[in-house]
Amino acid sequence: MSNKTILPGATIGIIGGGQLGRMMALSAKAQGYRIAVLEPTADSPCGQVADTEVIGAYDDREAISRLAEISDVITYEFENIDADTLEWICERAYVPQGPKLLTITQDRIKEKAAIQQAGVEVAPFEVIKSREDLFLKIEAIGYPAVLKTARGGYDGKGQLVVKEKQDLEKADELIQQGACVLEKWISFEKEISVIVTRKLDGETAIFPVGENIHQENILHQTIVPARISQTVQENAIEKAKQIADSLNLVGTLAVEMFLTSEGTIYINELAPRPHNSGHYSIEACETSQFEQHVRAICGLPLGSTELLKPVVMVNLLGEHLECLFEEILDKKDWKIHLYGKKEPKIKRKMGHVTILRDNVTVALQEIEQSGIWKVKEKIGG
Repeated sequence: MSNKTILPGATIGIIGGGQLGRMMALSAKAQGYRIAVLEPTADSPCGQVADTEVIGAYDDREAISRLAEISDVITYEFENIDADTLEWICERAYVPQGPKLLTITQDRIKEKAAIQQAGVEVAPFEVIKSREDLFLKIEAIGYPAVLKTARGGYDGKGQLVVKEKQDLEKADELIQQGACVLEKWISFEKEISVIVTRKLDGETAIFPVGENIHQENILHQTIVPARISQTVQENAIEKAKQIADSLNLVGTLAVEMFLTSEGTIYINELAPRPHNSGHYSIEACETSQFEQHVRAICGLPLGSTELLKPVVMVNLLGEHLECLFEEILDKKDWKIHLYGKKEPKIKRKMGHVTILRDNVTVALQEIEQSGIWKVKEKIGG
């Protein structure tokens, strides 16, 4: 695919109407682009700020044709797009990211093979296609281990932790969904991530390493700069660049990693799009991950990713909103982002808060003292 420049004033089509699409659209509109979004339901988070809403399923060829007709370039905000449909649209519209990376990251087996091919280490794993496979291959992997469906699954869904032999009996539900991967349990010290953006011509920009704190398999906080050594930072960035180059990345890729106490880095998974752990960049970096993604797919020069100030990003779930609104008048220098979702549900990502301070310890203390994130699973009275 030849490098093509899409200038401001043109229309960017986004497949997917969630919060990532919304923030991408807001950034693109600030740069002078128009936005069309394809989403099954009207008034989606992205649809609220788009110029044109195309209402249709992600595999609705008629709706996708309409998106292609009105868009000068097309991108996507999440992975769960039918690969055949994406290939179909790539033949009819300008989709600089292409279908290959999406196809790889939709399947954990393909993803792990691609990471290894890039010369980067993943946790030891085995492919599981049957119950017999599982009982046989657990001997090679050992306990504890994690069984994951090869396709689908997010925020801990589609996974089973296998601590002992008896846990294998719970695996049938996952195996019945299709092929799985059985991974060795990595005793990690920290979870970190690197977001890399790359253009068709190979120009690459990498954001500062984020340290990620999860609660119940949902991202809770991203801390930047990550509390890791300079050597580990450089190693993590180099691994992300290796993967991006090996995959001929166009656009944005989040590379999630496990860091052990010995300093070993294992790649956990990839996301071929802007990522929750990169939201801090909206205020804390000279160029946000969303602006950078737009620049990459439109063929514009990439911006600086310099960190302007230490920062902590913390997610707002449905159960946090009531307390946030009670406290909001006292939080004059918190950067609060709400995604326009109609119904706050427990464990549903409704927004995020970004707190910039002279050091991350101060920001973390402020989050703790606010009490907002201590709220139990309750919405309303």
